[in-house]
Amino acid sequence: MRYRVWHRTTYGYSAKVQDSVGVFHLAPRELPWQRVGDHAIAVTPAPGDIERDVDYFGNAVTYYHLTDPHGELVIEASTEVEVVQPSYSDAALATPWELARPLVHTATPGAWAAAEFALESVRARHVPDAAAYAATSLTPGRPVGEAVTDLMHRIFADFTYDSTATTVTSTVADVLDKRAGVCQDFAHLALACLRSHGLAARYVSGYLATQPPPGKERVFGADASHAWLAVWMPDGGGAAGAGSGGAGNGEWLAIDPTNDQWANDRYVTVAWGRDYADVSPVRGIIFTKAKKSTLKVSVDVAPVAPAPAPAPHTPAG
Repeated sequence: MRYRVWHRTTYGYSAKVQDSVGVFHLAPRELPWQRVGDHAIAVTPAPGDIERDVDYFGNAVTYYHLTDPHGELVIEASTEVEVVQPSYSDAALATPWELARPLVHTATPGAWAAAEFALESVRARHVPDAAAYAATSLTPGRPVGEAVTDLMHRIFADFTYDSTATTVTSTVADVLDKRAGVCQDFAHLALACLRSHGLAARYVSGYLATQPPPGKERVFGADASHAWLAVWMPDGGGAAGAGSGGAGNGEWLAIDPTNDQWANDRYVTVAWGRDYADVSPVRGIIFTKAKKSTLKVSVDVAPVAPAPAPAPHTPAG
């Protein structure tokens, strides 16, 4: 599938901002299952200093510094991207989950890097209730693909999607208590569940191409950023699939507890890290006397028709 992804963030302030410095993750990653085409980013007003780079996790990142006084800041990104259905080797999926923990594979290429994602992070604390909740899925000897998928099913069934139930400061314990939240909350919960048992899992930020209700037209700008997670599996002796981080480095099974499915060709990956704090779309610091501010985010993920095949050449005569 090919998509044109458009993301616009608008900040408004009740008084002029004198100085603004920030960073954003808005450029999708180039991956074995994802090819990035044209990409453009515009910041208005134009900053005096803007620089593209790659962060610690290999994500495309842009830094900016704006010193002109302004009452509004607009960051707009547009990208064309092609995504194929990720695939995984049967051998990796069938690995008993206890043997899929990276610390079991200290001599396996890629395990040392995956091990970082088995550690606790600020937004995915290893609270005892998360470990207990995961234990129902992580039964002795169960294949890691089956166990992780079962956990995904259970989160979808046991927790309610409710945008009013949590805030940006809500914790995994809060989500377990309220049994409700949004995609970021469910991703953090799953991370805490799996990591507390020694499995490596990373937070993934991006977009999910949605379909309008039957009989309705697409509304431009009505989509949103999305969050899911990916769980590391050793190669298991099989060929690395599209979810692989490279031959011999293991495979990353991408699951979406919010929608109860493995990530497919409708998922556009932008960035990954330990949790949301590593990959937030836009964050920064401002210097101002403004007492109030507003934030508006518009996202559109539109399918793009493939280019027509060239007409067959007919020799003259």
